Amino acid sequence: MGEFLRGAAWWAADGRPVRADPGDRERLPADTWERALVPAGVRLEFEARGVAAVEIAYEGLEGSPVDRYRGQSPTFTLLGGAEVLADVGAHRVRLPLPRPDGKYTVHLPEVLRPLIHDVRPVGGTLEPMAPAPRWLVHGDSIVEGWAASRPHLAWPAVAGRALGVEDVNLGYAGAARGELASAQQLASLEADVVTVAFGTNCWSRTPHTAGLLYETTLAFLAAVRTGHPRTPLLVVSPVCRPDAEATPNALGATLAQLREAVERATRDTLRDGDDRLALLPGAGLLTPAHLADGVHPGDEGHALLARAVAEDLTGNKFLGTIFGKALD
Repeated sequence: MGEFLRGAAWWAADGRPVRADPGDRERLPADTWERALVPAGVRLEFEARGVAAVEIAYEGLEGSPVDRYRGQSPTFTLLGGAEVLADVGAHRVRLPLPRPDGKYTVHLPEVLRPLIHDVRPVGGTLEPMAPAPRWLVHGDSIVEGWAASRPHLAWPAVAGRALGVEDVNLGYAGAARGELASAQQLASLEADVVTVAFGTNCWSRTPHTAGLLYETTLAFLAAVRTGHPRTPLLVVSPVCRPDAEATPNALGATLAQLREAVERATRDTLRDGDDRLALLPGAGLLTPAHLADGVHPGDEGHALLARAVAEDLTGNKFLGTIFGKALD
């Protein structure tokens, strides 16, 4: 069923989409690999012709204990149509289409890490969607979509639809601290655009000094450039987090200082001649009112992030020919 799946970066041995390279997993931190098994942002996309409904045969796994925090019901969500609850084990779901002809997207019950066995039309035919420009989005839990009420409301998914691209979500909750293995995996993938948004987990989970994060950001960008020397690359620095902005971490760095380190490293890389690099400062993109739990944005916050990133990308002189349009 690979012809209908979009947003998949790699495949596990059993055919499930994964979001890090299985052949390189030994170099990844355990928390990165654990989150990579959750197919955040992976969906089915197809064009229906004379189809009344779509039946999807799948096999779901027990969700990770970490995902209980997200509070999401595992569902197959047809954008603009039905939402059907999914469960562990082998099942078949039926999604009625609101119109027999048209282009459709179905987001998966990602917390169940489903293996899709079959996608079958009820009447008519299904055709895979034509390829679109590929946008890799790397980051932490906010990129992965935490606190959004459904996977399709995570900001990379919202921005991807607005831009008409194939967004590939490489956000790893609790991780994304500038690991060079992740940068090299990004470098190995095909991409028309790359966005990098990390730094928050360098305040608490694995504390960094501002100097360390500055050097880490320089090295991360350099590693990505080994595979994408001329690919447009946008860096988004950490968004607001009230409890961390002025509070020193275990090594004495506040989030404000870490954000400045990411931004300074990006500007220095620009000054060194990387003319296809851009920076979107994150501090003013959200307010505390947009955070569902003091850290992660809710649906409104994800929508605001999506708009800010999409507008920045469409306004970049190198991206006009890729996206070909501005937001409505």
